[in-house]
Amino acid sequence: MTTETTAPSQTAESIFTDMHTAYRFTPEEVSDEQLARIYELAKYTPTALNSQPLRITFVRSEAARARLLPLLAETNRAKSASAPVVAILAADTDFHVHLPVVNPQSQGARERFAANEELRRAMATNNAWLAAGGFILAVRATGLDAGPMGGINAAGIDAEFFSGTSLRTIMVVNIGHVADGGAFPRNPRLGFDQAVSLV
Repeated sequence: MTTETTAPSQTAESIFTDMHTAYRFTPEEVSDEQLARIYELAKYTPTALNSQPLRITFVRSEAARARLLPLLAETNRAKSASAPVVAILAADTDFHVHLPVVNPQSQGARERFAANEELRRAMATNNAWLAAGGFILAVRATGLDAGPMGGINAAGIDAEFFSGTSLRTIMVVNIGHVADGGAFPRNPRLGFDQAVSLV
């Protein structure tokens, strides 16, 4: 696998406003290089203490897909079945073991989180969700379409794919090229005056 492939140029306008959630995909394949590119962009999403707790499992084989689909809500299965790749996004509740490398300036952080499981799980979950947003934008920046989904049996996915590990599923994201009619029209967004305060 190589990360040298250059992604298509995507403007901020296309990433944020033109592209939106995809529900049905074309059969066009997603390459290993594209998946690597997604990660190489997404890994720079800011996280507290540079903790980087997001872990990604790309489901592409028919065998793995057959294990995943029954763990999705029935209304979501066709969406994932049509996607060339489905990403399982999980929070690593043992993220702290990497802190001496990814945040060497924070002395004692690893030991502090090791001693407090509740704090560790909250930190992992909150920051994995934060990183998931960056992941979705990275998919778009790579020239692909994303279909993030809840409506999953997270505990079932954990048991099927992450048994005996510290990973806890938070969501799945369908990835590929959106098919004609495979996205709904853009729903309204709140305006600046409705969502923003200047104080």
